[in-house]
Amino acid sequence: MTMMIGAATVELYLGESFSLKDKRSILKSLIARLHREFNVAVGEVALHDAWQSASIGIALVSTSAAHAQSTLDGIVNWIERHRPDIEVVDHYIEVVNFSSAAGN
Repeated sequence: MTMMIGAATVELYLGESFSLKDKRSILKSLIARLHREFNVAVGEVALHDAWQSASIGIALVSTSAAHAQSTLDGIVNWIERHRPDIEVVDHYIEVVNFSSAAGN
């Protein structure tokens, strides 16, 4: 069995966040929407105490490296297009081939 695991970290600037409560609200909305739109796992992975910065991790499983890469690129582009209140500062994408013998 072969599967591709795609993972991304996306660094965000939340210019409209003026407290940790604002940040949590913005991120909760973003995370729920990304999960719903792209069927991926998403969570805050760093910068927990910074109220205008966030780092989210995104993960997915696919049978195709091209599909995994395309989906993760699409997610970054979606954030930039659909969430003008959130600035993508940087992102890193990695797709890993995970092979396992059947039955193990």
